[in-house]
Amino acid sequence: MQISPSLPAEHLHLVQARRGSFRCQQSPLNPLTKPSSASTTTQSLKPVTSTESTKKHLANLEKLLQKKTFPEPNLPEPVQPVHKVSNENNNNNNNRSTLANKGKALLEGLNLARMWPEIRAAEEMSPRHLNRLQRLLSKTAEYSPRNNLGSRWREYHGSNDWAGLLDPLDENLRREVVRYGEFVQAAYHAFHSNPAMSTEEAPLPRHVALTDRSYKVTKSLYATCSVGLPKWVDDVAPDLGWMTQRSSWVGYVAVCDDKREIQRMGRRDIVIALRGTATCLEWAENMRAHLVDMPGTMTDNPRWNGETLSITVTGHSLGAALALLVADDISTIQASEMPPVAVFSFGGPKVGNRGFANQINAKNVKVLRIVNDQDVITKVPGLPVVEQLNDNMPMAYSHVGTELRVDTKMSPYLKPNADVACCHDLEAYLHLVDGFLASNCPFRANAKRSLVKLLNDQESNVKKLYTSKAHALSLNLDRRGFSTSGCLPSPSQ
Repeated sequence: MQISPSLPAEHLHLVQARRGSFRCQQSPLNPLTKPSSASTTTQSLKPVTSTESTKKHLANLEKLLQKKTFPEPNLPEPVQPVHKVSNENNNNNNNRSTLANKGKALLEGLNLARMWPEIRAAEEMSPRHLNRLQRLLSKTAEYSPRNNLGSRWREYHGSNDWAGLLDPLDENLRREVVRYGEFVQAAYHAFHSNPAMSTEEAPLPRHVALTDRSYKVTKSLYATCSVGLPKWVDDVAPDLGWMTQRSSWVGYVAVCDDKREIQRMGRRDIVIALRGTATCLEWAENMRAHLVDMPGTMTDNPRWNGETLSITVTGHSLGAALALLVADDISTIQASEMPPVAVFSFGGPKVGNRGFANQINAKNVKVLRIVNDQDVITKVPGLPVVEQLNDNMPMAYSHVGTELRVDTKMSPYLKPNADVACCHDLEAYLHLVDGFLASNCPFRANAKRSLVKLLNDQESNVKKLYTSKAHALSLNLDRRGFSTSGCLPSPSQ
């Protein structure tokens, strides 16, 4: 019990005189209590022999109990000093427990977590959180449910513009989006493994390591920049090599050839995957964005052998822009049984004006744009003010399709002020999609995607608490056979 220092003057001498005896003696206020035969104090209390004396003590106690107690103050108000008096009926262990609880309450009142945010973050690293972090750092492949799409595959391919599947995000669609993003990662990795391209020899088939082994790469795709560097650049800086080459490998075509996977997906899927900007000339080409007229339709009559097919074009950054152009070209083919065409783009810029967007929609090309709210690349080119005034002006660009918007700030692992590179990084995109539940929900606790790539490539943008814990857990994982080294670098770096 805590007593205010402002005691009545007539009772103050009682507390001062008997303070030492409270620790060992039975309460003299109880008329049934006999006086103690032994005392460790220098002053003992006389046994109660009078009813009037008992009533007087009880009256004094009642007055003390009627005094209002002051609440414990919070910062920044100064903490008021208090006198603590132990109860005779409690032993020393209970006294220490009471003091510990009051001390804990005082520390909570100081709100240290507000002054040192990492103290509060450390509280989140419970054994359950550590086990989850350890699982996400392991290299065991764990994906969202691999359900049978069956008769709903057209819906997941965008036949209804993904209505009712985005917010909240459908589990099957989440897996499809992440899966197509990994096709783009494979394009990055294949390019960086051998970026140089000979101008004298015909391009050789490129080996592409696909995460989804039910697909087989059938074609390589190449792109040539319309700009070039002066010849004297090669003489001044001959070591630039592939960074200044005009033509380079940009992507591939892969076809699902696994019967069980074809049955699960409900059709044979053809994927066209395109990487983003990688060379100097490609960056220079990006700076020359301008609107041009689109070509007319093409006539062709390929044989589909009566098989149910789908064409999926996917890309990141520059590859996302190229994916729209490729899908538009494919849709111009005049065929009796043209398969449905869908685009899954990650961090893509604006490609055309409102007329181009209307043309894509008229051709029934379905586009799902995955956009990070913090990614500046998705906001260029064009001027928003011009686009609002007149859609036909030269700098009036417009986005195409349906949007799935994620946000770096929703991730519990990434810093809210992550830099531009992290917000545009493809692995960060897949990390955000894997954890996205809905626009009004936090990051899902049962996220499946490994954090190894994200930590390796975006360590400076990962919260310090998780990087330190990850390094400690990685040592244990290495001892158990889960090597975190040797992972392919993030493709968008």
